[in-house]
Amino acid sequence: MRDWLVHKLAPAPEDVDEMLDAGAFVDDKGRPWTGREIYRPHTFVWFHRTLREEAEVPGELRVLHRDERIVVLDKPHFLSTIPRGRHVVQSAVVKARQQLDLPELSAAHRLDRGTAGVLLMTTQKRWRAAYHSVFTERTVTKVYRAIAPFDETLTFPRKVESHLVKRVGTMQAETLDLPPNAFTEIDLLERRGDLALYEVRPLTGKTHQIRAHFDQLSIPLLGDPLYPEVLPTPIDDFSTPLRLLAYSLAFPDPVDGTQRHFTSGHILSWT
Repeated sequence: MRDWLVHKLAPAPEDVDEMLDAGAFVDDKGRPWTGREIYRPHTFVWFHRTLREEAEVPGELRVLHRDERIVVLDKPHFLSTIPRGRHVVQSAVVKARQQLDLPELSAAHRLDRGTAGVLLMTTQKRWRAAYHSVFTERTVTKVYRAIAPFDETLTFPRKVESHLVKRVGTMQAETLDLPPNAFTEIDLLERRGDLALYEVRPLTGKTHQIRAHFDQLSIPLLGDPLYPEVLPTPIDDFSTPLRLLAYSLAFPDPVDGTQRHFTSGHILSWT
């Protein structure tokens, strides 16, 4: 009976007997396993793994809009979009499901944990494919705001392009000497001394695209722990937010054709 407990997410061996006694392991019909069953191949065993204590992410997860099909959230910095790795309870999906009593709520797209701003979710599974399609088919207009160094040698507006690849297990996206697959439009909105506020329009959706393109210009985003170099920042250190905000989201509704437009209420900090 112990051979199936080999997955990396399996409970500690010393906890198995106690969990069996408590009925913590169940089959696909919800019936508890006792540990005395005859081996059955291709059978799933279900259980909830023990989660680490997660520090509460500062900031409020605000609801910008809610209707029958979608929920639009204003995500704070440091909050993961979906349960992942060491962030489960402290994720926008889990928090919003609990706050809004929507067990099927799911993200139609993702924002990096460090990025704040507008996040689109669907209320039920039946709506997800339709609203996810506005991102895959690029009928959505995404506008970001970012704070980064000011460089008088750079002219704006400008379009940055490169070939980006984010490999599993690596912290940074790689820039390869291949035809571009990532395109970002950047304009200068305001200057304050050595820093500037930029409007950013990603035309594609590669992982870390905006962060990598600002680094490519040698003006990495303020507060970025990954570019130009990976900093040894503790996972629950909320002292230095990434100055990147998903400012607005606009798209034709894939269900009824109405024009949707949502804007974040967050303001990026210059200090």
